Amino acid sequence: MMDLAIEEALRSGNDIPVGAVIVLDGKVISSACNKKEKTNDVTGHAEILAIRAAEKAVGNWRLEKCEMYVTLEPCPMCAWAIIQSRIKAVYFGSYDVKYGALGSKTDLRNLVNSPLAVYGGIKEKECDKILADYFSTMRENV
Repeated sequence: MMDLAIEEALRSGNDIPVGAVIVLDGKVISSACNKKEKTNDVTGHAEILAIRAAEKAVGNWRLEKCEMYVTLEPCPMCAWAIIQSRIKAVYFGSYDVKYGALGSKTDLRNLVNSPLAVYGGIKEKECDKILADYFSTMRENV
């Protein structure tokens, strides 16, 4: 499933390349890439967009039987949305030591004693490379 999240990340265009996929019973029910720049919407993170689509797919905001695959450790906004939507597990690629809110910088699960399972470093090298290439290109164009 992380390969699908990576494919989503590569569709991010001018946005930071992050992709997210939500799975229910082994089937993808939603996927998204970052669209913050494209939509001029601060909440346009891949995780938030994937959660919104998954909620529509299941007809409920409670996603307790779902799992999320995302290429970058979620930020505080996304981590809180994941916790509140009751997703049961998150698998992420790159660790985010500056903003990661599921273990690297902070762990929002501790605020509410969340049962959310978190697994980091899935296809980490591939996810790290996508981000490094993006930021290298951005620096070259400044």
